[in-house]
Amino acid sequence: MFLQRTTLPWKSLHLRRYTQSTAAAVLLHDADSPLTLLEGEGESFPRPDPKYAETIVAIPRSTSGKSIAAKERKAGRLPSIVFEQEDGQHGGNKRLISVQINQIRKLVNHLGRIFFLSRLFDLEVRSAGFDSDDIVEKVRVLPRRLHLHAATDAPLNVTFIRAPSHAFLKVDVPLLFRGEDVSPGLRKGAYLNTIKRTVKYLCPADVIPPYIDVDLSEMDVGQKLVMGDLKVHPALKLLQSKDEPVCNIVGSRVSDQKKSK
Repeated sequence: MFLQRTTLPWKSLHLRRYTQSTAAAVLLHDADSPLTLLEGEGESFPRPDPKYAETIVAIPRSTSGKSIAAKERKAGRLPSIVFEQEDGQHGGNKRLISVQINQIRKLVNHLGRIFFLSRLFDLEVRSAGFDSDDIVEKVRVLPRRLHLHAATDAPLNVTFIRAPSHAFLKVDVPLLFRGEDVSPGLRKGAYLNTIKRTVKYLCPADVIPPYIDVDLSEMDVGQKLVMGDLKVHPALKLLQSKDEPVCNIVGSRVSDQKKSK
């Protein structure tokens, strides 16, 4: 799962002073949406509260192409596709649909892009317009790709995959960094070098976490966390190397070191 756009700001390393305010601004996806806890082997894991779920409404679309897509967007509709994915592999049963641009924009702005791409939604495909009562398909889906305009960030198209309970889905789960206020290294004035914003897992559709907690509370200068250190539900299968670094605590910026010489 990825965010398709001209620039990829998450791909580079981010070296910055880490404060509680920046943590909330950058990573806390939805302060107004409480989370329930999912139990697993003695641990509690966060998951979205169902009462805050939103149904995405769609209508069928018979044809595709650049000119058709441009007409859809001009009419306030976003060209989309919904298809199958079993055991992490792309499948068939493709349906061309259009969703409402304003609804997708609102969800992306409210949740944040990386959290939108890791959250389950109900999708209703209605045959005779968005306000129609004739539902031709109602299914749980996971947003797979979100294509944005490079200059304006306006949504251009979105792809969904069906997420029935028996499905296993590849998900880039967002990371939420906590404990910066008590981290020994950060309290000394060191910096958090954030290497990863998401980590890819193969998840049962019913056990997709909204985020993964990254505990910084005991990290000192020079220490790092790797993917194998992350605490997740036992049903999740890591699809990247467990030794790949997530973040580390560094003593000072390179520019600060040069100024001191």
